[in-house]
Amino acid sequence: MSTSTTAPRPAAASPVAAVPDPESPILSAPLRNSFDYTRSVGPVGSQFALALRDGRIVGSKGGDGTVSVPPVEFDPVGGAPTTDIVDVAATGTVVTWSWQPEPAAPQPLDVPFAWALIRLDGADTAMLHVVRVDSPADIATGLRVHAVWRPARTGRIDDIAYFSPGEVPEAVPANEAENPDDELVVITTPITTKITHAATEEESWYLEGLKVGKLYGSRMRTGVDAGRVYFPPRKVSPADGAPAVERVELPDTGIVTTFCIVNVPFRGQQIEPPYVAAYVLLDGSDIGFLHLILDCAADEVRMGMRVKAVWLPEEKWDHSIGNISHFAPTGEPDADYEAYRDHL
Repeated sequence: MSTSTTAPRPAAASPVAAVPDPESPILSAPLRNSFDYTRSVGPVGSQFALALRDGRIVGSKGGDGTVSVPPVEFDPVGGAPTTDIVDVAATGTVVTWSWQPEPAAPQPLDVPFAWALIRLDGADTAMLHVVRVDSPADIATGLRVHAVWRPARTGRIDDIAYFSPGEVPEAVPANEAENPDDELVVITTPITTKITHAATEEESWYLEGLKVGKLYGSRMRTGVDAGRVYFPPRKVSPADGAPAVERVELPDTGIVTTFCIVNVPFRGQQIEPPYVAAYVLLDGSDIGFLHLILDCAADEVRMGMRVKAVWLPEEKWDHSIGNISHFAPTGEPDADYEAYRDHL
């Protein structure tokens, strides 16, 4: 009888790489992006919007006699453009519904309500809106409801504030809003996104440096960018992913590489045109960054011009490149073209 033994297998290496703690505190801040989305609702949608301003509801009649509310631009059956707009009632029947126990800020009501598909009298399709009731026990499929109108109406679906239980429509108040006489209605919808942005470690010490009037870049370790200094700093080379090796403090002087003269005014502009936006190559860095060139006539700015940062008063400094108001000419001789030809 013989016996044999099998050597134990070595433990498999962990697939999770160790991540060292950052050397600098990581900064984070709330970020709010917003813009007003403006659009025309078109010839058919405009008739619906104009009716809402008047305290009426209209739909479109298709080739088979079906009335759609809101109106559709093309006949769902034959595809022909809509030409027949008809009035429907401001009363209707709940087809289906869903309870909203905790309203969110952008929603139509600030108290619990029901989302509902409502088939208005005279319509063959259901329209999505809200029904104001005290609890889910107060709404059911088949409930008769009527529209409650806002006193100021601009042609939006929320000109109907909500629907309320009952057969008898409420009187429509006179419109308090001032609206243009255009036949095509233009609607502006605010769009907003709120997030918390967390900076990388490199961004954090870059921003901490700006807070105290210092400009920090990062030097790449290996690869095609070996030895190059990026400002603002990067964790890795964008060319081949090689990591940065060290933090580098840079002076606030440099040269203009390329630039453009802004002559066109636009909304929110803080500087009167003409003015210059230029890429500035800081001394000791290997990539330019965009900033303003002021304190000289726009037509005096040129490639190779030596410039120096003009800082805001120290009490206004924050974690922002805006601490530098702009760059201004130093009066020194222009840099030789060979000094910046690879940075254009």
